Amino acid sequence: MAPQLVDQYGRPISTAALKKEQAAPTMMGVRRPNTEHQASGLTPAKLGRLLRTSLQGDPEAYLALAEDMEERDLHYAGVLSSRKLQVAGLEITVDAASDAAADVENADMIRAFIERDAFETELVDILDAIGKGFSATEIIWETSESQWEPVALKWRDPRWFRFADEDGETPLLRDVGGDQPLAPYKWVFHQAKVKSGLPIRGGIARAVCWTFLFKSFTGKDWAIFCEAYGQPLRLGKWGEGASEKDKEVLLQAVANIGVDYSAIVPASMSVEFVKADIAGSHELYEKRSDWLDRQVSKLVLGQTGTTDMSGSSGYAQAKVHDGVKADIERSDARQLAATLNRDLVRPYIDLNKGPQKAYPKIRIGRPEEVDLEKWMKNVQTFVAMGGKVGMSTVRDKIGIEDPGADEELLVSPGRQAPPADNQEQDPPQPSPRSQPRRAVQRVAAPAAQADAIDTAIDDILAEDGWEPMVGPMIEGLEEKLAAAAGLDDARRILADHLQQMDVEALADRLARAAFAARLAGIGDDELSDEA
Repeated sequence: MAPQLVDQYGRPISTAALKKEQAAPTMMGVRRPNTEHQASGLTPAKLGRLLRTSLQGDPEAYLALAEDMEERDLHYAGVLSSRKLQVAGLEITVDAASDAAADVENADMIRAFIERDAFETELVDILDAIGKGFSATEIIWETSESQWEPVALKWRDPRWFRFADEDGETPLLRDVGGDQPLAPYKWVFHQAKVKSGLPIRGGIARAVCWTFLFKSFTGKDWAIFCEAYGQPLRLGKWGEGASEKDKEVLLQAVANIGVDYSAIVPASMSVEFVKADIAGSHELYEKRSDWLDRQVSKLVLGQTGTTDMSGSSGYAQAKVHDGVKADIERSDARQLAATLNRDLVRPYIDLNKGPQKAYPKIRIGRPEEVDLEKWMKNVQTFVAMGGKVGMSTVRDKIGIEDPGADEELLVSPGRQAPPADNQEQDPPQPSPRSQPRRAVQRVAAPAAQADAIDTAIDDILAEDGWEPMVGPMIEGLEEKLAAAAGLDDARRILADHLQQMDVEALADRLARAAFAARLAGIGDDELSDEA
């Protein structure tokens, strides 16, 4: 019998529950697609009440307000969208758990899913948690080919969820029959840790809502000012004995004059226009609105340079503030990757392959910027000193794929291209004049035969090559250092030995190797110890 699957919390998995949508919207239940607009008629008292009830287990009204703010405040909508799109557009890589064939196959499954065209849009939906503190995305599984395939990640309205009263952290789905826990392996539940605390208090919207309220008051007053600015004062007068109804008619007539510039009044009444000598300005309203917007930019993006260019100092500052700040972007990306690894990667692998000891990992972020020219020079120096570097490592770093079996290869000038893997080639026969007096051990490079200088280096670095050169130079040094009384004494011994050491063997060997290499290069011949 196959072992019972459990999720990361130890809850058993019901495959029957995975095949149907748990949070589909309903017109008659509590998960209605329509919503009340809490931003209408918002006052400080109403806002305070919404925030308190959200902490008491009923966040529906607060979450509806958070949605209204993204629709009504253009600045908040712009900077929040910029932050979400910045993270959703980062490069996504999948690392296999190991080089084993099974782990590589698991990683390929995840890569195939994230390469779907809809995945970036689904990431934007998951990142809705940045504003509201959390997001719940339902995984739609498809099993028509006896395999579990996540065909879509559906965003679900946060108003349909609340948190358990016991801890304020366990998410529950609202339902007519009572709140339900989220089905295991059915949800990508993402919490954006913008600040520490309960999930309902972790979103940006909770801090922005007060700014939204004050800005709405400023905008309303600004609109009234703009409508009345420059208009003359309309003064209505009524005669003696005018009734209350006559006064209402006069008031309505005076008001209409400001709208359609026409009105009728009884002959016993009159309307006078008083010239408007107003010295007001809209600057106060504009400055207040801009200041509030800058505070929102600091909260959402960590800076104002990309949203308020009036205070920037040119290209240098724009580069510093380009896009989302790196620390915010990196934090959002890592939190998102952790959620996907927990709620998507593991269920996908477990349902198809069973529990694994290790799982592939999704990584989201900017690729590491490497100076390839400097890196290649370091590799060349390292190899020249005898170090070993895998060809696949170099290809991956510079972004070159492995060549095909029948593909024509590029080679260095003066070298012959190696044969293809599927072609046979007789081993080269050495020329009689190229037979060395002493056998020289050589290691052929995979792409081209080692030249004379490479062979000379290998010969000198061999054990029987360097000892005769270095031996005379260090002869007796070990005994002298062993008798040294201290560090200063050892330094004096080294200085004296440096002036007296025998370098004749080293100089002779290097001169012979250089001369032989030059002759081999001129004659296009094998390297020999003999000149």
